[in-house]
Amino acid sequence: MEYADIPKEKFEFYKREEEIRDKRLETKPVGYFKDAMMRFCRNKSSVIAACVLVCLVLFAVFVPIFCQTTYSSSPTDTNYLLYTKFLPKCKWFAWAGWDGCSKETLNASDYLSRRAIGVETGMDPIVKVYRENYEDPTSTVNTTYYDVKTDSYIKNGMIYLTLTPAEYESIQDWQNETGIQVIYPAVDNSGFLLDILKNNANIWYECTQKGAPKLDRDGNFIPLYKTTGNDGEYHSLRIQGDDGSYRYAVATGTSTAVSYKVRVFTYTYFQYRYGFEPSFLFGTNALGHDILTRLAGGARFSLLLALGISLINLVIGAIYGAIEGYYGGAIDLIMERFSDIMNGVPFIVVTSLFQLHLSQKVGVVPALLFAFVSTGWIGMASSTRMQFYRYKNQEYILAARTLGASDARLMFRHIFPNALGTLITSAVLVIPGVIYSESTLTYLGIVNLDSSTMTSIGSMLSAGQSQLTTYPHIILFPALFISLLMISFNLFGNGLRDAFNPSLRGTED
Repeated sequence: MEYADIPKEKFEFYKREEEIRDKRLETKPVGYFKDAMMRFCRNKSSVIAACVLVCLVLFAVFVPIFCQTTYSSSPTDTNYLLYTKFLPKCKWFAWAGWDGCSKETLNASDYLSRRAIGVETGMDPIVKVYRENYEDPTSTVNTTYYDVKTDSYIKNGMIYLTLTPAEYESIQDWQNETGIQVIYPAVDNSGFLLDILKNNANIWYECTQKGAPKLDRDGNFIPLYKTTGNDGEYHSLRIQGDDGSYRYAVATGTSTAVSYKVRVFTYTYFQYRYGFEPSFLFGTNALGHDILTRLAGGARFSLLLALGISLINLVIGAIYGAIEGYYGGAIDLIMERFSDIMNGVPFIVVTSLFQLHLSQKVGVVPALLFAFVSTGWIGMASSTRMQFYRYKNQEYILAARTLGASDARLMFRHIFPNALGTLITSAVLVIPGVIYSESTLTYLGIVNLDSSTMTSIGSMLSAGQSQLTTYPHIILFPALFISLLMISFNLFGNGLRDAFNPSLRGTED
């Protein structure tokens, strides 16, 4: 053995009178949840996903509160059914095409019919003409076509309404106050043979029996306004050139219950009813619902349903899986076989049975909740069981058992917190899974959650399927919402899993 030759001057005697003490820690102790939060914040993608989720939740909570209007409340109202399939419109982004307009190809008859709305009301639904008066060489019909840009908010034109005397006077007073005309002259349609022409309030001009407008020599429309009979007690605004002879209303009913049948312009009638010009940020669907408020209400319902199911499955699955994994042996074998039997029952079969029998007694939503919970806890129980098998024989568990810790304390104080990361991740990912499952069930017609007062993301996606090619905005915004929701929940769940992983505690990137 060789010895190192160390110079004597490098040695120093220890002063025994000095006291040796531990230095005070300069940093504060970091708890479990604080350390998890620090690790979560270092995951940039998870933080961004959390911010997106917060925005989606705020959208679902506050939009129905601040944007709820009467036109999105009752689908049985025949007046608002005419405000269907409006395209998205926002005055701040009109320059980018968000102006409620669409490009169309119209034949000559439809083109003139649209122009007639602008001639009568002063608001032309045809905003721009790209190509006019051309023939389609592939068509067998001898007609001309027009490529135009049409305003979807104006092209509905006129409708017939039956008003009470109070409503009739109220509209006239509003017209006089605002200078905006709602009621237009009655039309003499006695010469029309087809009921479809008689019921078309947009036809105020002479036309063929097929509805094609007839023009005079100067290319102008020939009015068919009624000029005989009572003026309907009309004393308000009149169209240009009206000398007071046009008939604006048709009185019907007895003298004690009289009513007035009138022609109203849908655009200005909307202004009268709701106090502002029609402008829907996300457009309207096939039933006239405002997609913005409808989507927010459906998102709120879907999130609450999924969150409730996730929490219930977490509680049931955690308790069931903890008992399985901790005790093992015969108890685990029996409980696991029961889980296998329940897991073998198809979820669609369970949901169909619940909807056929239970929904009539407790309602559609509780029946759907029971269907999700009846088998949804199995996955959570399996994850908990695996985590308990992983940690129950660790040294700190044996030490706690030696010190006299009870089974309940060992299970839920020492083992369960270490399994929390995996369980939280599973619980979070259940939420988008439930929403997707609900969407599938709605699409197949097994569950119907769509009504005048309630809807869900899946119901909106299902309802928009038939309008995908003609009005894609009806399905676009629910699809974007659920896509963001799914991606964000996955990234957020992965961040939570890493943050609550005890093996990463105290580590640095």
